[in-house]
Amino acid sequence: MSISIPRYLIVILAAVFSAYHLLLAAVSINVPERMGPYIAAMVLYAIATTASLWPTASTRMPIWMASFNVAVSLAVALLVTSQLPDGPGNSYAAWHTAAIGTLMVITSTRRRQSLAWIGVGALAVQTVVWQGFGALLGVGALGSIVWVAISHALAYSLASAGRDARHYALAEREAAEWRAAQEAHVFERQFRLGQTSRMAVPMLREIVASGGDLSDAQREECLLLEGAIRDEIRGRKLLNDRVRHEVMACRRRGTTVTLLDEGGIDDLSEDELDRVLNHLAEVIGGSKADRIIARTVPHGSETAVTVVGLSSGNDGTSSALGQESDDDDDDEIDLWLEIPRVVERTALTR
Repeated sequence: MSISIPRYLIVILAAVFSAYHLLLAAVSINVPERMGPYIAAMVLYAIATTASLWPTASTRMPIWMASFNVAVSLAVALLVTSQLPDGPGNSYAAWHTAAIGTLMVITSTRRRQSLAWIGVGALAVQTVVWQGFGALLGVGALGSIVWVAISHALAYSLASAGRDARHYALAEREAAEWRAAQEAHVFERQFRLGQTSRMAVPMLREIVASGGDLSDAQREECLLLEGAIRDEIRGRKLLNDRVRHEVMACRRRGTTVTLLDEGGIDDLSEDELDRVLNHLAEVIGGSKADRIIARTVPHGSETAVTVVGLSSGNDGTSSALGQESDDDDDDEIDLWLEIPRVVERTALTR
């Protein structure tokens, strides 16, 4: 279980550290030669820190604010050290080194690491010019550099951990979706197998009982059963009990009926799907065409199902099993219907 720290607690902690530096400066206010530049440095630092810690929608610090912090760091260092030509002595008058380090840590934490390094680098150079290399450790400039390095490393680690967490979350979501899809496929296969078994078992028993010696009526019934099983595979959601009944009635009259569900109505609600299928059953039952083709329309269209009825010049002996006739070029459109997803439309018949 991950534990997240509220942002306001971090801001309060940083504000306490910043105020502590100002307190040290106030305690040592009598050490510098002149208080004016010294107090100006305190004011500049307070302004920069307040602006950096002010709550905003974005955690990434604006570039102008980070640049302002670097400029304030340079100004504060010059204002303080110019009034301490002989060094801070045993006082806290060199408060600026830790204060600048804190300000640059805030800048680094808010994802402006390059400018934070520029700020502590300038502090190190200014400290060496002011009191020599020994002052890097003596007045805490080296500590400020270390804290910026630590904040940079933590920011990089947290960013890397965030990317990994997003990748793991995406992988988990994809795995869950894959599992749901597999379970849906298994359920679909079981449902289709059960539906096919209920339809085919009685006829299979008759075939076994007769030893395969079927009458013409039984053979015709087998062909109709084959078409019904094909509908269960290719028609999918285009089928309900009413559609099955009307399709079978059409095939017994010698009409060829083809149902093709390509997933275009998977997003319909149960009520909308019932409306579409009942309309489809009504159209199929009332059509006098020799061939009827019902096909779902891809997602994004206002139409859910298209129904086409064709009349041919043959004698009507074609089987109603989705077979194609040899004289397709002579077919005439007897029915053209678009069943909408929401609003009913009028069939165009002739």
